[in-house]
Amino acid sequence: MAHWLTVWRAAQLVGVARGVLQQQVRDGALSLSDGLVSTDELLRVYPSARLEASGLLERVASIKDEAFGKRVRERLLPSQEVLAQRLFLQSQELADVRRHLQRYHGLVIELQQRVRALAASREGDAELQELTQSLSQGLAKALATESVDLLDVMDDMLKVMSAQVTVRPSGHEFTVEGHDTLLEAGLRAGLKLNYGCGNGTCGMCKVRVIAGEVAQIQPFDYPLSQAERGQGYTLLCAHTPASSELTLELLEASGPADIPSQEIVTHVRAVTALAPDTCLLHLQTPRSHRLRFLAGQSVELAIATAGDDLHASHPIASCPCDDRNLHFFIPRDAGDAFSRRLFEGEFKAGDAVTVRGPFGDFVLAEGPRPLVFAACDTGFAPVKSLIEHALALEAAPSLSLFWLATRSDGHFMANQCRAWSEALDQFEVALSSNADAARGAGEIAQAMRADLFDIECDFYLAGPREFVQVLHDDLRAAGVPAQQLFALVTEHDVAEQAA
Repeated sequence: MAHWLTVWRAAQLVGVARGVLQQQVRDGALSLSDGLVSTDELLRVYPSARLEASGLLERVASIKDEAFGKRVRERLLPSQEVLAQRLFLQSQELADVRRHLQRYHGLVIELQQRVRALAASREGDAELQELTQSLSQGLAKALATESVDLLDVMDDMLKVMSAQVTVRPSGHEFTVEGHDTLLEAGLRAGLKLNYGCGNGTCGMCKVRVIAGEVAQIQPFDYPLSQAERGQGYTLLCAHTPASSELTLELLEASGPADIPSQEIVTHVRAVTALAPDTCLLHLQTPRSHRLRFLAGQSVELAIATAGDDLHASHPIASCPCDDRNLHFFIPRDAGDAFSRRLFEGEFKAGDAVTVRGPFGDFVLAEGPRPLVFAACDTGFAPVKSLIEHALALEAAPSLSLFWLATRSDGHFMANQCRAWSEALDQFEVALSSNADAARGAGEIAQAMRADLFDIECDFYLAGPREFVQVLHDDLRAAGVPAQQLFALVTEHDVAEQAA
Protein backbone atom coordinates (compact mmCIF):
# COMPACT_ATOMS: atom_id res chain seq x y z
CA MET A 1 0.00 0.00 0.00
CA ALA A 2 1.32 3.42 -0.95
CA HIS A 3 2.38 5.87 1.74
CA TRP A 4 1.96 9.61 1.41
CA LEU A 5 4.98 11.85 1.91
CA THR A 6 5.72 15.54 1.89
CA VAL A 7 7.89 16.76 -0.99
CA TRP A 8 10.68 17.46 1.50
CA ARG A 9 10.67 13.89 2.86
CA ALA A 10 10.34 12.43 -0.63
CA ALA A 11 13.44 14.36 -1.73
CA GLN A 12 15.33 12.95 1.24
CA LEU A 13 14.36 9.39 0.34
CA VAL A 14 15.43 9.52 -3.31
CA GLY A 15 18.48 11.72 -2.63
CA VAL A 16 17.66 14.79 -4.74
CA ALA A 17 17.13 18.46 -3.94
CA ARG A 18 13.61 19.50 -3.06
CA GLY A 19 13.73 22.03 -5.90
CA VAL A 20 14.20 19.17 -8.39
CA LEU A 21 10.97 17.49 -7.27
CA GLN A 22 9.12 20.81 -7.23
CA GLN A 23 10.23 21.47 -10.82
CA GLN A 24 8.98 18.01 -11.84
CA VAL A 25 5.64 18.83 -10.25
CA ARG A 26 5.47 22.09 -12.22
CA ASP A 27 6.39 20.21 -15.42
CA GLY A 28 3.68 17.59 -14.80
CA ALA A 29 6.17 14.72 -14.47
CA LEU A 30 5.27 14.15 -10.80
CA SER A 31 1.74 14.27 -9.39
CA LEU A 32 0.73 15.54 -5.96
CA SER A 33 -2.46 15.09 -3.98
CA ASP A 34 -3.16 17.74 -1.36
CA GLY A 35 0.51 18.69 -1.44
CA LEU A 36 1.69 15.09 -0.82
CA VAL A 37 3.36 12.55 -3.10
CA SER A 38 2.70 8.81 -2.88
CA THR A 39 5.53 6.29 -2.70
CA ASP A 40 4.07 4.60 -5.79
CA GLU A 41 4.30 7.86 -7.74
CA LEU A 42 7.82 8.44 -6.42
CA LEU A 43 8.94 4.98 -7.54
CA ARG A 44 7.40 5.57 -10.96
CA VAL A 45 9.62 8.62 -11.49
CA TYR A 46 12.62 7.17 -9.60
CA PRO A 47 12.49 3.40 -10.21
CA SER A 48 16.05 2.93 -8.91
CA ALA A 49 15.18 4.48 -5.53
CA ARG A 50 14.69 0.99 -4.04
CA LEU A 51 18.37 0.27 -4.62
CA GLU A 52 19.61 3.62 -3.33
CA ALA A 53 17.36 3.97 -0.32
CA SER A 54 19.71 2.17 2.06
CA GLY A 55 22.52 4.63 1.43
CA LEU A 56 21.90 6.51 4.65
CA LEU A 57 22.37 3.39 6.73
CA GLU A 58 25.40 2.34 4.74
CA ARG A 59 27.08 5.68 5.40
CA VAL A 60 27.19 4.72 9.07
CA ALA A 61 27.56 0.93 8.79
CA SER A 62 30.51 1.06 6.40
CA ILE A 63 32.66 3.29 8.62
CA LYS A 64 35.81 1.38 9.62
CA ASP A 65 37.62 3.98 11.68
CA GLU A 66 36.01 4.07 15.13
CA ALA A 67 36.83 7.72 15.92
CA PHE A 68 35.61 8.97 12.56
CA GLY A 69 32.55 6.74 12.82
CA LYS A 70 31.74 8.27 16.18
CA ARG A 71 31.84 11.78 14.68
CA VAL A 72 29.57 10.70 11.81
CA ARG A 73 27.08 9.12 14.19
CA GLU A 74 27.06 12.22 16.36
CA ARG A 75 26.30 14.31 13.28
CA LEU A 76 23.57 12.07 11.91
CA LEU A 77 21.91 10.87 15.10
CA PRO A 78 20.27 12.88 17.86
CA SER A 79 21.17 12.38 21.51
CA GLN A 80 20.10 9.20 23.28
CA GLU A 81 17.38 11.09 25.18
CA VAL A 82 15.88 12.63 22.04
CA LEU A 83 16.19 9.33 20.17
CA ALA A 84 14.33 7.57 23.00
CA GLN A 85 11.54 10.17 22.92
CA ARG A 86 11.11 9.84 19.16
CA LEU A 87 11.04 6.04 19.40
CA PHE A 88 8.51 6.26 22.23
CA LEU A 89 6.23 8.60 20.26
CA GLN A 90 6.54 6.45 17.15
CA SER A 91 5.71 3.37 19.25
CA GLN A 92 2.63 5.15 20.53
CA GLU A 93 1.60 5.89 16.96
CA LEU A 94 2.18 2.25 15.99
CA ALA A 95 0.13 1.09 19.00
CA ASP A 96 -2.73 3.39 17.96
CA VAL A 97 -2.62 1.99 14.42
CA ARG A 98 -2.64 -1.59 15.72
CA ARG A 99 -5.58 -0.85 18.03
CA HIS A 100 -7.57 0.66 15.18
CA LEU A 101 -6.72 -2.26 12.90
CA GLN A 102 -7.90 -4.74 15.53
CA ARG A 103 -11.19 -2.86 15.87
CA TYR A 104 -11.66 -2.74 12.10
CA HIS A 105 -10.81 -6.44 11.89
CA GLY A 106 -13.37 -7.27 14.57
CA LEU A 107 -15.96 -5.12 12.80
CA VAL A 108 -15.34 -6.88 9.47
CA ILE A 109 -15.52 -10.35 11.11
CA GLU A 110 -18.81 -9.44 12.79
CA LEU A 111 -20.20 -8.10 9.52
CA GLN A 112 -19.06 -11.23 7.71
CA GLN A 113 -20.84 -13.50 10.20
CA ARG A 114 -24.06 -11.50 9.99
CA VAL A 115 -24.01 -11.58 6.19
CA ARG A 116 -23.38 -15.35 6.21
CA ALA A 117 -26.29 -15.88 8.59
CA LEU A 118 -28.52 -13.72 6.44
CA ALA A 119 -27.39 -15.53 3.28
CA ALA A 120 -28.13 -18.93 4.92
CA SER A 121 -31.70 -17.89 5.67
CA ARG A 122 -32.12 -16.65 2.11
CA GLU A 123 -30.37 -19.34 0.10
CA GLY A 124 -31.60 -18.14 -3.25
CA ASP A 125 -30.36 -14.58 -2.90
CA ALA A 126 -27.47 -14.31 -5.39
CA GLU A 127 -26.52 -10.81 -4.26
CA LEU A 128 -26.04 -11.95 -0.66
CA GLN A 129 -23.97 -14.91 -1.83
CA GLU A 130 -21.80 -12.56 -3.91
CA LEU A 131 -21.43 -10.17 -0.94
CA THR A 132 -20.35 -13.06 1.32
CA GLN A 133 -17.75 -14.17 -1.19
CA SER A 134 -16.50 -10.62 -1.66
CA LEU A 135 -16.08 -10.17 2.11
CA SER A 136 -14.13 -13.43 2.43
CA GLN A 137 -11.82 -12.59 -0.46
CA GLY A 138 -11.28 -9.04 0.74
CA LEU A 139 -10.44 -10.17 4.27
CA ALA A 140 -8.03 -12.82 2.98
CA LYS A 141 -6.30 -10.23 0.80
CA ALA A 142 -6.00 -7.77 3.68
CA LEU A 143 -4.46 -10.41 5.95
CA ALA A 144 -2.10 -11.78 3.32
CA THR A 145 1.64 -11.31 3.85
CA GLU A 146 3.19 -8.93 1.32
CA SER A 147 6.75 -7.82 0.71
CA VAL A 148 7.67 -4.65 2.56
CA ASP A 149 8.25 -1.53 0.50
CA LEU A 150 11.82 -0.42 1.21
CA LEU A 151 10.84 3.24 0.82
CA ASP A 152 8.29 2.81 3.59
CA VAL A 153 10.96 1.29 5.84
CA MET A 154 13.40 4.10 5.06
CA ASP A 155 10.71 6.70 5.73
CA ASP A 156 10.07 5.20 9.18
CA MET A 157 13.80 5.15 9.87
CA LEU A 158 14.21 8.79 8.81
CA LYS A 159 11.45 9.78 11.20
CA VAL A 160 13.64 8.52 14.05
CA MET A 161 16.97 9.83 12.79
CA SER A 162 15.70 13.23 11.70
CA ALA A 163 12.63 15.34 12.25
CA GLN A 164 10.66 17.39 9.77
CA VAL A 165 9.50 20.83 10.87
CA THR A 166 6.72 22.79 9.17
CA VAL A 167 6.46 26.52 9.79
CA ARG A 168 3.14 28.33 9.85
CA PRO A 169 1.88 30.54 8.29
CA SER A 170 4.64 30.52 5.63
CA GLY A 171 4.50 26.77 4.97
CA HIS A 172 8.31 26.52 4.90
CA GLU A 173 9.80 23.18 5.88
CA PHE A 174 13.17 22.08 7.18
CA THR A 175 14.82 19.00 8.64
CA VAL A 176 16.55 18.74 12.01
CA GLU A 177 19.39 16.23 12.22
CA GLY A 178 21.85 15.18 14.87
CA HIS A 179 22.29 17.49 17.85
CA ASP A 180 21.07 20.63 16.06
CA THR A 181 18.67 22.96 17.80
CA LEU A 182 15.61 24.18 15.93
CA LEU A 183 17.35 27.51 15.42
CA GLU A 184 20.53 25.98 13.99
CA ALA A 185 18.62 23.70 11.63
CA GLY A 186 16.27 26.47 10.51
CA LEU A 187 19.14 28.85 9.72
CA ARG A 188 21.02 26.10 7.89
CA ALA A 189 17.92 25.54 5.78
CA GLY A 190 17.91 29.21 4.81
CA LEU A 191 14.92 30.41 6.84
CA LYS A 192 14.86 34.07 7.92
CA LEU A 193 14.16 33.38 11.57
CA ASN A 194 13.83 35.97 14.30
CA TYR A 195 16.49 35.55 17.00
CA GLY A 196 19.01 37.47 19.05
CA CYS A 197 21.60 35.96 21.37
CA GLY A 198 21.24 32.34 20.28
CA ASN A 199 21.95 31.10 23.82
CA GLY A 200 18.59 31.32 25.58
CA THR A 201 18.92 34.75 27.18
CA CYS A 202 16.94 37.27 25.10
CA GLY A 203 13.81 35.29 24.20
CA MET A 204 13.64 36.73 20.67
CA CYS A 205 13.42 33.22 19.17
CA LYS A 206 10.25 32.39 21.12
CA VAL A 207 7.78 30.38 19.01
CA ARG A 208 4.59 28.40 19.57
CA VAL A 209 4.42 24.63 19.06
CA ILE A 210 1.18 23.82 17.23
CA ALA A 211 1.70 20.07 16.78
CA GLY A 212 4.36 17.62 17.92
CA GLU A 213 6.75 17.57 20.85
CA VAL A 214 10.07 19.29 21.60
CA ALA A 215 12.94 18.40 23.91
CA GLN A 216 15.29 20.82 25.66
CA ILE A 217 18.94 20.23 24.72
CA GLN A 218 20.47 23.57 25.74
CA PRO A 219 20.10 25.54 29.00
CA PHE A 220 18.29 28.89 28.81
CA ASP A 221 17.74 31.78 31.19
CA TYR A 222 14.80 33.48 29.52
CA PRO A 223 11.78 33.14 31.85
CA LEU A 224 8.84 31.69 29.96
CA SER A 225 5.66 32.43 31.93
CA GLN A 226 3.30 29.69 33.00
CA ALA A 227 0.72 31.02 30.53
CA GLU A 228 3.25 30.91 27.67
CA ARG A 229 4.24 27.36 28.54
CA GLY A 230 0.58 26.39 28.64
CA GLN A 231 0.05 27.84 25.17
CA GLY A 232 2.98 25.82 23.80
CA TYR A 233 5.66 28.51 23.55
CA THR A 234 9.30 27.47 23.47
CA LEU A 235 12.72 28.78 22.43
CA LEU A 236 14.22 27.74 19.09
CA CYS A 237 17.79 28.06 20.38
CA ALA A 238 17.34 25.62 23.27
CA HIS A 239 15.10 22.88 21.87
CA THR A 240 15.03 20.17 19.23
CA PRO A 241 12.11 18.06 17.96
CA ALA A 242 11.22 15.10 20.16
CA SER A 243 8.66 13.89 17.61
CA SER A 244 9.35 13.00 14.00
CA GLU A 245 7.08 15.79 12.79
CA LEU A 246 6.70 19.23 14.32
CA THR A 247 4.63 22.27 13.39
CA LEU A 248 5.64 25.71 14.65
CA GLU A 249 3.90 29.06 14.50
CA LEU A 250 6.29 31.96 14.01
CA LEU A 251 6.89 35.08 11.94
CA GLU A 252 9.83 35.15 9.55
CA ALA A 253 11.60 38.18 8.17
CA SER A 254 10.11 39.16 4.83
CA GLY A 255 13.12 41.22 3.74
CA PRO A 256 15.94 43.54 4.78
CA ALA A 257 13.55 45.95 6.48
CA ASP A 258 12.85 43.28 9.11
CA ILE A 259 16.53 42.84 10.03
CA PRO A 260 17.54 45.25 12.82
CA SER A 261 20.73 47.30 12.65
CA GLN A 262 23.38 45.88 14.98
CA GLU A 263 26.79 46.83 16.31
CA ILE A 264 28.99 43.95 17.41
CA VAL A 265 32.62 43.86 18.50
CA THR A 266 34.07 40.84 16.72
CA HIS A 267 37.60 39.44 16.77
CA VAL A 268 39.88 38.41 13.96
CA ARG A 269 39.93 34.64 13.70
CA ALA A 270 42.29 34.48 10.72
CA VAL A 271 43.64 36.37 7.73
CA THR A 272 44.28 34.04 4.80
CA ALA A 273 45.80 34.86 1.43
CA LEU A 274 43.49 33.47 -1.27
CA ALA A 275 45.59 34.99 -4.05
CA PRO A 276 48.38 37.58 -4.32
CA ASP A 277 45.86 40.41 -4.39
CA THR A 278 42.96 38.94 -2.39
CA CYS A 279 42.73 38.11 1.32
CA LEU A 280 40.05 36.30 3.30
CA LEU A 281 39.27 38.15 6.52
CA HIS A 282 37.59 35.79 8.98
CA LEU A 283 35.84 37.50 11.90
CA GLN A 284 34.10 35.73 14.75
CA THR A 285 31.31 37.18 16.89
CA PRO A 286 30.83 36.43 20.60
CA ARG A 287 28.68 33.39 21.31
CA SER A 288 26.09 35.58 23.02
CA HIS A 289 25.91 38.25 20.32
CA ARG A 290 25.73 36.96 16.76
CA LEU A 291 25.11 38.93 13.59
CA ARG A 292 21.69 38.48 12.09
CA PHE A 293 21.79 39.22 8.36
CA LEU A 294 20.47 38.11 4.99
CA ALA A 295 22.62 36.55 2.29
CA GLY A 296 24.00 39.23 -0.03
CA GLN A 297 23.99 42.04 2.53
CA SER A 298 26.98 44.20 3.52
CA VAL A 299 28.35 45.64 6.75
CA GLU A 300 30.74 48.36 7.85
CA LEU A 301 34.00 47.17 9.41
CA ALA A 302 35.80 49.52 11.81
CA ILE A 303 39.03 49.30 13.79
CA ALA A 304 40.43 51.79 16.28
CA THR A 305 43.76 53.37 15.33
CA ALA A 306 46.05 55.81 17.11
CA GLY A 307 44.77 58.74 15.11
CA ASP A 308 41.21 57.87 14.13
CA ASP A 309 38.72 55.09 13.51
CA LEU A 310 39.45 53.22 10.29
CA HIS A 311 36.40 51.84 8.53
CA ALA A 312 35.33 50.25 5.25
CA SER A 313 32.15 48.66 3.90
CA HIS A 314 32.26 45.16 2.42
CA PRO A 315 29.71 42.51 1.41
CA ILE A 316 29.58 39.42 3.61
CA ALA A 317 30.86 36.38 1.72
CA SER A 318 29.55 33.73 4.13
CA CYS A 319 26.10 32.22 4.59
CA PRO A 320 23.68 33.45 7.31
CA CYS A 321 23.44 29.85 8.49
CA ASP A 322 26.77 30.38 10.29
CA ASP A 323 26.10 33.69 12.02
CA ARG A 324 29.22 33.59 14.23
CA ASN A 325 31.80 33.20 11.48
CA LEU A 326 31.81 36.13 9.05
CA HIS A 327 33.95 36.00 5.90
CA PHE A 328 35.06 38.94 3.74
CA PHE A 329 37.08 38.99 0.51
CA ILE A 330 39.36 42.03 0.71
CA PRO A 331 41.18 43.10 -2.50
CA ARG A 332 44.56 44.77 -2.43
CA ASP A 333 44.12 48.54 -2.81
CA ALA A 334 46.96 50.93 -1.98
CA GLY A 335 44.49 53.81 -1.84
CA ASP A 336 42.34 52.13 0.81
CA ALA A 337 43.81 52.39 4.33
CA PHE A 338 41.82 49.39 5.60
CA SER A 339 43.03 47.17 2.75
CA ARG A 340 46.58 48.47 3.01
CA ARG A 341 46.86 47.64 6.72
CA LEU A 342 45.40 44.18 6.12
CA PHE A 343 47.93 43.34 3.41
CA GLU A 344 50.78 44.79 5.46
CA GLY A 345 50.06 42.18 8.11
CA GLU A 346 48.79 44.55 10.81
CA PHE A 347 45.65 42.46 11.47
CA LYS A 348 46.44 39.75 14.03
CA ALA A 349 44.33 36.93 15.41
CA GLY A 350 42.32 38.25 18.36
CA ASP A 351 42.28 41.90 17.19
CA ALA A 352 38.95 43.63 17.73
CA VAL A 353 36.93 44.70 14.68
CA THR A 354 33.57 46.43 15.11
CA VAL A 355 30.85 45.30 12.71
CA ARG A 356 27.93 47.66 12.01
CA GLY A 357 24.94 46.68 9.91
CA PRO A 358 23.73 44.85 7.98
CA PHE A 359 22.50 46.95 5.05
CA GLY A 360 21.55 46.48 1.41
CA ASP A 361 18.69 44.97 -0.60
CA PHE A 362 20.84 42.60 -2.70
CA VAL A 363 19.05 39.53 -1.32
CA LEU A 364 17.29 36.50 -2.76
CA ALA A 365 13.72 37.00 -3.90
CA GLU A 366 11.32 34.19 -3.11
CA GLY A 367 10.02 32.26 -6.07
CA PRO A 368 10.47 29.11 -8.18
CA ARG A 369 12.48 30.68 -11.01
CA PRO A 370 15.99 29.51 -12.00
CA LEU A 371 18.80 31.68 -10.63
CA VAL A 372 21.57 33.23 -12.72
CA PHE A 373 24.52 34.94 -11.00
CA ALA A 374 27.16 37.18 -12.59
CA ALA A 375 30.14 38.46 -10.61
CA CYS A 376 33.32 40.38 -11.35
CA ASP A 377 36.43 39.88 -9.19
CA THR A 378 35.51 40.33 -5.48
CA GLY A 379 31.90 40.88 -6.50
CA PHE A 380 31.92 37.12 -5.99
CA ALA A 381 31.65 37.74 -2.23
CA PRO A 382 27.91 38.58 -2.03
CA VAL A 383 27.19 36.14 -4.86
CA LYS A 384 28.85 33.32 -2.91
CA SER A 385 26.64 34.14 0.07
CA LEU A 386 23.54 34.09 -2.16
CA ILE A 387 24.53 30.79 -3.77
CA GLU A 388 25.08 29.08 -0.41
CA HIS A 389 21.75 30.44 0.80
CA ALA A 390 19.97 29.23 -2.36
CA LEU A 391 21.52 25.78 -2.00
CA ALA A 392 20.30 25.65 1.61
CA LEU A 393 16.76 26.53 0.52
CA GLU A 394 16.76 23.78 -2.15
CA ALA A 395 14.02 25.67 -3.98
CA ALA A 396 15.66 26.85 -7.21
CA PRO A 397 15.42 24.34 -10.10
CA SER A 398 18.85 25.45 -11.36
CA LEU A 399 21.72 27.82 -10.52
CA SER A 400 24.22 29.26 -12.99
CA LEU A 401 27.30 31.35 -12.21
CA PHE A 402 29.28 33.57 -14.59
CA TRP A 403 32.44 34.89 -12.95
CA LEU A 404 34.65 37.45 -14.71
CA ALA A 405 38.25 38.12 -13.61
CA THR A 406 39.89 41.38 -14.63
CA ARG A 407 43.24 40.38 -13.12
CA SER A 408 45.32 37.21 -13.17
CA ASP A 409 44.18 36.01 -9.71
CA GLY A 410 40.57 37.13 -10.05
CA HIS A 411 39.18 33.59 -9.79
CA PHE A 412 40.51 33.11 -6.28
CA MET A 413 37.89 30.46 -5.38
CA ALA A 414 37.66 28.63 -8.70
CA ASN A 415 38.08 25.25 -6.99
CA GLN A 416 35.00 25.88 -4.83
CA CYS A 417 32.97 26.72 -7.94
CA ARG A 418 34.14 23.58 -9.73
CA ALA A 419 33.30 21.51 -6.65
CA TRP A 420 29.74 22.87 -6.68
CA SER A 421 29.44 22.08 -10.38
CA GLU A 422 30.71 18.52 -9.97
CA ALA A 423 28.63 17.75 -6.89
CA LEU A 424 25.36 19.40 -7.89
CA ASP A 425 23.45 18.52 -11.04
CA GLN A 426 21.54 21.81 -10.98
CA PHE A 427 24.65 24.02 -10.74
CA GLU A 428 26.72 25.30 -13.67
CA VAL A 429 29.70 27.66 -13.69
CA ALA A 430 31.50 29.60 -16.42
CA LEU A 431 34.79 31.35 -15.62
CA SER A 432 36.03 34.09 -17.96
CA SER A 433 38.80 36.71 -18.02
CA ASN A 434 39.08 40.19 -19.52
CA ALA A 435 41.11 43.13 -18.25
CA ASP A 436 38.22 45.44 -19.19
CA ALA A 437 35.18 44.89 -16.96
CA ALA A 438 32.72 46.37 -19.47
CA ARG A 439 33.98 44.21 -22.34
CA GLY A 440 33.98 41.17 -20.10
CA ALA A 441 30.37 41.90 -19.17
CA GLY A 442 29.49 42.06 -22.86
CA GLU A 443 31.07 38.65 -23.39
CA ILE A 444 29.07 37.23 -20.48
CA ALA A 445 25.89 38.69 -22.00
CA GLN A 446 26.70 36.90 -25.28
CA ALA A 447 27.36 33.66 -23.39
CA MET A 448 24.00 33.96 -21.63
CA ARG A 449 22.24 34.37 -24.96
CA ALA A 450 24.21 31.46 -26.44
CA ASP A 451 23.04 29.27 -23.56
CA LEU A 452 19.46 30.24 -24.42
CA PHE A 453 18.62 31.52 -20.97
CA ASP A 454 14.92 32.12 -20.64
CA ILE A 455 13.99 35.60 -19.46
CA GLU A 456 11.96 33.86 -16.76
CA CYS A 457 15.02 33.72 -14.50
CA ASP A 458 16.14 35.86 -11.60
CA PHE A 459 19.46 37.56 -12.38
CA TYR A 460 21.93 38.74 -9.69
CA LEU A 461 24.78 41.00 -10.79
CA ALA A 462 27.68 42.14 -8.57
CA GLY A 463 30.88 43.95 -9.43
CA PRO A 464 32.25 47.31 -10.61
CA ARG A 465 29.75 49.85 -11.92
CA GLU A 466 30.67 49.41 -15.60
CA PHE A 467 30.33 45.60 -15.33
CA VAL A 468 26.91 45.81 -13.68
CA GLN A 469 25.62 48.50 -16.03
CA VAL A 470 26.49 46.64 -19.25
CA LEU A 471 24.86 43.41 -18.07
CA HIS A 472 21.86 45.22 -16.63
CA ASP A 473 21.19 47.11 -19.88
CA ASP A 474 21.67 44.00 -22.02
CA LEU A 475 19.26 41.92 -19.95
CA ARG A 476 16.66 44.67 -19.93
CA ALA A 477 16.98 44.96 -23.71
CA ALA A 478 16.45 41.18 -23.93
CA GLY A 479 13.12 41.59 -22.16
CA VAL A 480 13.98 40.62 -18.61
CA PRO A 481 11.52 42.46 -16.30
CA ALA A 482 13.04 44.94 -13.86
CA GLN A 483 11.68 42.98 -10.88
CA GLN A 484 13.80 39.98 -11.90
CA LEU A 485 17.05 41.96 -11.93
CA PHE A 486 19.09 42.51 -8.76
CA ALA A 487 22.36 44.41 -8.85
CA LEU A 488 25.08 45.46 -6.42
CA VAL A 489 27.90 47.84 -7.33
CA THR A 490 31.06 47.00 -5.38
CA GLU A 491 33.94 49.47 -5.43
CA HIS A 492 36.36 47.91 -2.90
CA ASP A 493 35.28 49.90 0.16
CA VAL A 494 31.87 50.86 -1.24
CA ALA A 495 28.86 48.59 -1.57
CA GLU A 496 25.81 50.27 -3.00
CA GLN A 497 22.62 49.24 -4.75
CA ALA A 498 22.65 49.80 -8.50
CA ALA A 499 19.75 51.73 -9.94
